[in-house]
Amino acid sequence: MISVVVGLHVLCGLVAVVAGVTATLTRKGSRRHRRVGQVWLVGLGGLCVSAPVLASLDWAHRWHLVVLGVVAAGLAALGFLGTRRRWKGWRAAHIAGMSGSFITTLTAFYVDNGPRLPVWNLLPPIVLWFLPGVVGLPLLMRALRRHVPRRPVQP
Repeated sequence: MISVVVGLHVLCGLVAVVAGVTATLTRKGSRRHRRVGQVWLVGLGGLCVSAPVLASLDWAHRWHLVVLGVVAAGLAALGFLGTRRRWKGWRAAHIAGMSGSFITTLTAFYVDNGPRLPVWNLLPPIVLWFLPGVVGLPLLMRALRRHVPRRPVQP
């Protein structure tokens, strides 16, 4: 049973990462961007459902992965709802939410798997917590500057 959950978790992770990268690289608002964004959400959903099951096997050492999953799901929900509700500032919410969920998901992957990966295992464990954010946040800021219209300052 556990091997099925692990297999599902790995498959969802692969699907989510490929979809997240594809959505990042496609034209914003295009049909393809929306479709792969939906695939990202499905993959992330599978990760968020399977992560607590896997974490329960060694809760003392894996509980933080469930917290990261909740954060990633919350950020993705913010990004998704931004596009659906179209409230003021929805583009910024969408970009920040989806990007933040991707960064958080990569953080969970590296924190859990980095110590067992070649080259990554040479890094201090604390670096695995911050590296996705150090790389991802400047890219997020660039996306916000490119895709969120600036309003002129009122006197």
